Amino acid sequence: MDKNVGGIDRALRVVAGLVIIGLFFVVGDAYRWWTLLGIVPLMTGLIGWCPIYMPFGASSCKGAVH
Repeated sequence: MDKNVGGIDRALRVVAGLVIIGLFFVVGDAYRWWTLLGIVPLMTGLIGWCPIYMPFGASSCKGAVH
């Protein structure tokens, strides 16, 4: 599995994921479980691979050619 998420993209995903997960403690009960979707950008940022990029051959890694 080649990495397809570059440095800035990874940092933004990790921050966004943490912010969304942090909302779990702020939002009301009706929306609380939706905040767990923040796990997706957090994990894609941590592992450096996004499955949505794969079918399009996209990559935000510097110098990556697909």
